[in-house]
Amino acid sequence: MKKRTTIILTTVILLTGTLTAQQQPYTVTKTNFSTDMYNEFAPAFYRNGLVFCTDRGSAVNSEGMAVVKMFYADTAAGNTRSKLFSKDLKSKLNDGPATFNRSGDTIYYSRNLVVDGNLKMLSTFRNKLGLFYAVAEEKGWGRIREIRFNTEWFNITMPCLSHDSKRIYFASDKPDGLGGLDIYYSNWNNGYWEDPVNLGPNVNTEGNESYPFISETGELFFTSDGRGGLGGKDIFVTKQKDDGWHTPVRLAAPLNSEYDDFGIVITPTMEDGYFSSDRGKSIDIYRFTSSMPQVWFAEPQKENIYCFAVADSGLIEADTLKLQYVWDFGDNTKMSGYAVEHCFPGPGKYSMALDIIDRRSGSVYFRKQSYDIEIFDYDQPYITAPEYAVTGETVQFDGMKSYSPGYTVTGFYWDFGDGTQKTGAAPSHRYSKSGDYDVRLGLTLRSESTGVVLKRAVTRKITVFGTNREMEAFLDAKPATGPGLMDIRDFENIKIVSQYSAESEFAKEAVFQVEILSSKTRMDLSNPIFRSVPAKYTVREVRNEEAGTYSYIIDQQMTLMAAYPAFREMVTGGYKGATVRLHVLKDPVERELNVLKKNYGVMTDTYFDTRNRLVTNAYLMLDQVVMMMNKYPSLKLEIGVHTDNQGTTWSQQSTTQSRAQVIVDYLVNRGINASRLTPKGYGSTRPIGPNGTWLERRLNRRVEFTVIK
Repeated sequence: MKKRTTIILTTVILLTGTLTAQQQPYTVTKTNFSTDMYNEFAPAFYRNGLVFCTDRGSAVNSEGMAVVKMFYADTAAGNTRSKLFSKDLKSKLNDGPATFNRSGDTIYYSRNLVVDGNLKMLSTFRNKLGLFYAVAEEKGWGRIREIRFNTEWFNITMPCLSHDSKRIYFASDKPDGLGGLDIYYSNWNNGYWEDPVNLGPNVNTEGNESYPFISETGELFFTSDGRGGLGGKDIFVTKQKDDGWHTPVRLAAPLNSEYDDFGIVITPTMEDGYFSSDRGKSIDIYRFTSSMPQVWFAEPQKENIYCFAVADSGLIEADTLKLQYVWDFGDNTKMSGYAVEHCFPGPGKYSMALDIIDRRSGSVYFRKQSYDIEIFDYDQPYITAPEYAVTGETVQFDGMKSYSPGYTVTGFYWDFGDGTQKTGAAPSHRYSKSGDYDVRLGLTLRSESTGVVLKRAVTRKITVFGTNREMEAFLDAKPATGPGLMDIRDFENIKIVSQYSAESEFAKEAVFQVEILSSKTRMDLSNPIFRSVPAKYTVREVRNEEAGTYSYIIDQQMTLMAAYPAFREMVTGGYKGATVRLHVLKDPVERELNVLKKNYGVMTDTYFDTRNRLVTNAYLMLDQVVMMMNKYPSLKLEIGVHTDNQGTTWSQQSTTQSRAQVIVDYLVNRGINASRLTPKGYGSTRPIGPNGTWLERRLNRRVEFTVIK
């Protein structure tokens, strides 16, 4: 038997939005429909009032205990009287507790499994409690049915339906539980209630957990006598998270007391509600009000990141003496460099790109990367406040950067970690003692589409120093720089809508093409615009199906820098829009030919000896060409040979033409029709690099196999 004493309830006074540590967070008053002679408990919201359990006017079972019935009190009207809730739901034994769906036309309630027969026969230990439901009809309640998992072996009672009616919580003494009564839930799926799930050791104990109530904002309230507290039964609250349930928090006095306190129901923001307690002469229902909504569970605040590092992978090499890397971030900001760090102005959509720019002309030579990104703030309350403060000084807090798309903020609630609470979007506060404080900001939110109310909260730390000198000494000793910025792809508040990487495309068997212009409409190759193209180049048309454009190409190379001389010549010759683009080879003939070039090389030094005779590597390569031309009978090739700038123009031209003819002759001797082959000696007219050193000149001495369309 717990000791009964008179409880003096202190009225909470709200002063300028502040709740001090000495004040109690709740005001508690006994409801005017509760009596001293009978017990009233387990309230449930219904329409404009409460449905609750009481033993007033009830029969006594074979064990001498009064059975309970469900009564209704219209709390909105302030009536002091209550009445039997429904004759349709009244049985000879226990009826209730109950819970209702949102529209109030379906009731789930607890009662004994067997209700027909004499009272003595019904009052046996085998007549367990189970869950039943009924539907509102024109006159009363009907179509009473029981839940599928009721059983004669253990009790299932104290139901509570979630706001969306897709989950029902209840208490049961099932043998698979952790103690006496445990809390379970069942989900509504495909037209029936699934098998019950135990909430587990984060909630249930070896004692009794009972009277679950799930709030509209997602907090689960329950009663426990196995967690310690102020009395035998105390009310606790928890909330589901990804890996289970938060550690339950015991509600503060005077809501909990040294007596049994249980069976709570609350409004969405917990500004008021009802609960049961035996702190008076009998078990009664009490109403409580709160000076401000309570916030128990807060996630660590995530910082919205707008500053990132970006870098080129370097897989496609560029000569930075001729070219420079330029990042365009799509926010009127450009930066030069292989790797840079950039801060965007805030949330939004941005199109950013990495271009390789020709230093001499300023023209875009090649696009290496592009991103369409969306930066967004985390969906969370957000605390704006200094990281450090000094005792006695005013600290300004701000919650206006909170971001909850689709919801309207209906309230800001602050807990400064020192026992002080305030409301409002931008309160100020002074700390009287130094130390680390966990500041919590809770928001109440209302859905703009459904009207559903939510409650969310975050926490972040503020360090308070005793004096300015202490804070300055700490900051002086703190490392000046932290770790470098992370890659833009590594943050949760960045969504990459689309991206292009030349390195990724290059791995798909691609070549570099010098494009002199691009057009949405097809152009005849006799168009005067092409007259300035030197005769050594052949203009080719390439259809870009994805972009719906036509590209006009004058050169194609296997490396990025090999295309640079032709690009420079076109830009200098008046084609200011010339650029280099990466072209993924889709034609099987071109793909196979490109593979052969990479496998055997294209340097003439590996094809000819000093007397212009073919060497072993050339035979291996050319035999593969023969096989490919036999595989594709309509294939025609140009055999182009190039050299460096050594010797006279006549000797350069003569040597390359002679070598091209040697290759053609070999292929003809292997059975390829000469009409399918075109030898072409270019001399030194089309270098792919400078001729300053032997290695550079060697790059210009090459053989090119080009498909003739």
